[in-house]
Amino acid sequence: MAVEFKGGVVIGADSRTSTGSYVANRVSDKLTKVHDRIYCCRSGSAADTQAVADMVSYYLDMHSVEIDSPPLVKTAANLFKMVVYNNKDRLMASIICAGWDPKNGGQVYQVPLGGTLVRQPFAVGGSGSTYIFGLVDATFKKGMEQKECEAFVSKSISHAMSRDGSSGGVIRMAIITKDGVERKFIPGDKLPFMKDE
Repeated sequence: MAVEFKGGVVIGADSRTSTGSYVANRVSDKLTKVHDRIYCCRSGSAADTQAVADMVSYYLDMHSVEIDSPPLVKTAANLFKMVVYNNKDRLMASIICAGWDPKNGGQVYQVPLGGTLVRQPFAVGGSGSTYIFGLVDATFKKGMEQKECEAFVSKSISHAMSRDGSSGGVIRMAIITKDGVERKFIPGDKLPFMKDE
């Protein structure tokens, strides 16, 4: 999932990769860097989403050399949309593209299965998202500060992990601002869901 705040975005995901009922990797990193200040969350087929993210990263590198400046987040999101939409009959790939650029600040875009492109103040995806739609709708507030967004992301993901058998492991987060990318890690025994409030 990802959420915008005034100075950037917070993006986060669990770490469980499953093949049916078998957990293939319990500590995978689902946050993929596509450019210096642009990341994506991948859900669906791991092979498909990795291939799409690699393609978009390659195109963004070429684009940034051509324009001699960092690419816009919207450009990255549109590239994701084009690849997913043009191959919708062959791919099982859902992407959340988030990042920061000097023109528009922090932005979150969602590209679900089929290749629609939607900008939203926050986005959730993957199998665990169906369990937390009520939670995120009830707890999201416009104009949250960075720390509030971090708490919103970690609490939402930990609730999804507690309900969904295909979600679990640890929480990985990235805070993307004009100053760069700060990565955060929450181990499985320190999830906010388990804390007494």
